[in-house]
Amino acid sequence: MAEKTRGATVAVDAMGGDLGPAEVVAALQLGFDSADWKKLHKVILTGRQEELLPLLREAGLENHPKLLLEHAPDVITMHEKPKVAFRRKESSLLRVIDLVRTGQADAAVSCGNTGALMFSSTLILKKMAGVERPALPAVIPSQNHHFILLDAGAQPETTSRQLVHNAILGEAYARAIFPIAKPRVGLLTIGTEEGKGTARIAEAHEMLKQLKGEMNYIGLIEGFDTFRNVADVVVCDGFTGNVLLKSLESCIVTLKNVLKHEMTCSPLRKLGALLSKGAFSSIKATFSPEHYAGAPLLGLNGLVVKAHGSSNRAFIKSAVRIACDALDHDMNAHVGDTLEKANALAKSVPEPARSVEFSG
Repeated sequence: MAEKTRGATVAVDAMGGDLGPAEVVAALQLGFDSADWKKLHKVILTGRQEELLPLLREAGLENHPKLLLEHAPDVITMHEKPKVAFRRKESSLLRVIDLVRTGQADAAVSCGNTGALMFSSTLILKKMAGVERPALPAVIPSQNHHFILLDAGAQPETTSRQLVHNAILGEAYARAIFPIAKPRVGLLTIGTEEGKGTARIAEAHEMLKQLKGEMNYIGLIEGFDTFRNVADVVVCDGFTGNVLLKSLESCIVTLKNVLKHEMTCSPLRKLGALLSKGAFSSIKATFSPEHYAGAPLLGLNGLVVKAHGSSNRAFIKSAVRIACDALDHDMNAHVGDTLEKANALAKSVPEPARSVEFSG
């Protein structure tokens, strides 16, 4: 691993995003001139040299002291199956992961194929001791706070033990990025009363209660609580998390379109919209995903940050900053002991009745 005293070395996949390598190079321009990258030592850019060199030359970055170019002639598309993509060893996506494996980089950042990135990272870097499956977090904005949703879609089906692992990994991530000394961890279900939800939720709840000395577990929470500043980490399986995340995104887009229509349907309302421009700008800033525009794959022996496929230069710059912040807080350092205790508890917690109780 690169020396921490010199800052972080981050490998960046230049070819995986929807907007192409030009947007990644533009992100480097923004980042090198920004205080956001003060913890950065160097960027290793992977991709097709013949495409990247002219872009770097045009941007004035060809000989930048904090930039290295690593030739990777192959590109994995968004539609390729993970197992097929893993065979393409000369791709820019696999190259950034391998740079972390060999210690040439401290972290990898990619906007590429999520399935390929998750599958390849797990096989190349291996899972942390005690972790059964890696997880993908999402930072959700709210009025007075942000919270981490975990898992956001990496593993649709999880066991009770894996839900506990998600809680441990999410708690470590919250401490790294918010930062909060004792993040509040809640388990998402259909009601806050004891016994609400599935047998798997009940098992995870019992284990998490016994880990209160290791984390600030606040108990069961329901959907109403997620935006009420009740928890900093909301734990669920990947199926529930992904449905919640996409429903939220759709709701925000719908609300934006309705508001735009209603505020521009008459001259008087257009005047009101103009007078409210400052308020709308504040709302936009509050719910902008830019500040948390990347998510690390949690539970691996190495740091890989996934940025959205359609990320623009500002989002890519933010993803690199997130990698640097996670490295600076050494997320994985304190996870091992808690995982060991959780796995021991998983063997001792009695199995609850196999029933589901619904709440209105």
